[in-house]
Amino acid sequence: MGSNPIVLIHGYSASGESFKVWEKKLEARGYDVSTIHVCSYVTLTNEVTIKDIAEGFDRALSIEGGLDPDQEFDAIVHSTGMLVIRAWLTAYSQKRRNRLKHLIGLAPATFGSPLAHKGRSWLGAMFKGNKEFGPDFLEAGDLVLDGLELGSKFTWDLAHKDLFGSEIFYGNKNDTPYVFTFCGTSPYSGLAKLVSDPGTDGTVRWAGCGLNSRKILLDLTKQQEEEQRIDFDGSKNDGIAPTVLVEGLNHQTIMSNPRDELVDAVCEALQFTPEQKIQDWQIKTTEKLSPKTIDLWQQFVVRAVDEREDPIPDYHIQVFTQGNDNFQAIDNFAANVHTYSGDKSLRCFYVNLNRILNPQNLQQPTNLPNLMMRVIASSGSQLIDYLGVNNKGEWDAQMDISYLLRESKVRLFWPFTTTLIELKLNREPRKDVAKFLQRLQSMTQ
Repeated sequence: MGSNPIVLIHGYSASGESFKVWEKKLEARGYDVSTIHVCSYVTLTNEVTIKDIAEGFDRALSIEGGLDPDQEFDAIVHSTGMLVIRAWLTAYSQKRRNRLKHLIGLAPATFGSPLAHKGRSWLGAMFKGNKEFGPDFLEAGDLVLDGLELGSKFTWDLAHKDLFGSEIFYGNKNDTPYVFTFCGTSPYSGLAKLVSDPGTDGTVRWAGCGLNSRKILLDLTKQQEEEQRIDFDGSKNDGIAPTVLVEGLNHQTIMSNPRDELVDAVCEALQFTPEQKIQDWQIKTTEKLSPKTIDLWQQFVVRAVDEREDPIPDYHIQVFTQGNDNFQAIDNFAANVHTYSGDKSLRCFYVNLNRILNPQNLQQPTNLPNLMMRVIASSGSQLIDYLGVNNKGEWDAQMDISYLLRESKVRLFWPFTTTLIELKLNREPRKDVAKFLQRLQSMTQ
């Protein structure tokens, strides 16, 4: 089959043994087992970070994998393995991008997992924690789980390096890898079903797997008449296939009992060349693997900052449509919200788009003549407000974002993807306080 060695990278609390089935499946399809290298690493210790694991992975490529320093390879990753290899890519990026040719994600935790913050609890330590007696006993890997938490600063910063930075990390050139992701659509069974949220494979969200993300800046510090308040930062990467949803598999069975059609699709992805079109591969693979009908989910990661880029930890977002004399809130938008524990300016929203988008035409929102956003933020002090500017030059933290409904380039609603939104507000002393300070200053001069 392919000439490149294949490196397999497992997920959180797992080991290289989790890839045994895939090793056998690849060997049965003609891959030389001597060129398949399993990477094992430890996550159940509280002092190790994902960046630490990424640098350990770099050494393992040469020491355990036997790869030359510049040797090309392909990678298949599961769950947290996606964050490990992305962290590896973004350090000494140019040299490392040249080496990786194809990146296959099996249920990757590209933007974290809704189970991560639960794993940091005492109950999570009991179920997932290190069971070997010693200094790491019952440790669940706090720093790894922090990076895996929904809306984490780690995944926000990582996306700004490999997706929204000035460099191209994933593309159809010889010096960048192609990316393909797959995710099961079934929840866990038995008792584990209790932790399976809608729109997930039991552990990761359907919309949180892919790298085909966008970022939208909503800048309420600008007056609409003078400057554009909505800015768009699209990924420059053109070698990323949208996530293929796989019917009948969950986060565990995608590893332990993958369908033959899935293994075939992964092998085709490993052989992908610049002469092929990702859109053609996507259509063909989706027809084979995906369910015919499925709920449309989208994930939003929102960060609120002031004009100095300092975080705003206490805020609330309302998204609604506005008529002549009333407004109607979009309840779905705030139904499932997680605030990142390490920085409360970061929030992760998971939205079911079934009542928002027309299933026959995903480009057309249903019954949304316009779209407004209101931000209510508090400084915790009676002296300071967070404010926005409206098109009349008055203070108002509300803006019309109807432009994002139908403009195809920057559509707000885009199923099975993660959209990053940065909100910017002015941090200002209240008017009466500002007047008092001015009078005080004049008295002291």
